[in-house]
Amino acid sequence: MKLFYIGILRNEDRPAVELCREMDLSSFSRFTRDNYGEFMTLFCKTVAERTRPGQRQDIEEKSYTFHVYGRSEGIAGVIISDADYPALVAHQLLSKIVDEFLVKHPRTSFIGKEIGGPLDFPELKEYIVKYQDPTQADSIMKIQKELDETKIVLHKTIESVLERGEKIDSL
Repeated sequence: MKLFYIGILRNEDRPAVELCREMDLSSFSRFTRDNYGEFMTLFCKTVAERTRPGQRQDIEEKSYTFHVYGRSEGIAGVIISDADYPALVAHQLLSKIVDEFLVKHPRTSFIGKEIGGPLDFPELKEYIVKYQDPTQADSIMKIQKELDETKIVLHKTIESVLERGEKIDSL
């Protein structure tokens, strides 16, 4: 499970404008990273343009899933992950980053203005690292993982007790 891209785009007008983004392309070859980055940016703009305010959608393209959340403020949050990444966790993260972005950059700071460069939002770098593991975001997944680990330990313990019983019988 991997996150490749987290971004906020202004989608009120066409073409959509990337306001801020963070990418993790470390799993790709150095020679193809730029191409993957361009593909992700282009596809994100297209998806953001087609997302209506209040709409959430998941779009699958080969082994990638694009999770999108359109807001009535004229922006859309986009996450690109591999197909195994849980959609629920991705949408929880989208809600969180879009809300935090709007607190830091109100609508007046990006609507109707020409933006010279990406808006400052360093939290994205932190989130793309932290949420590579989806159990960090979803407490239910975290509990399920702990339960699975506990079951494994219990099974091993029961097996070792049974083996001891067999050894005692053979003596």
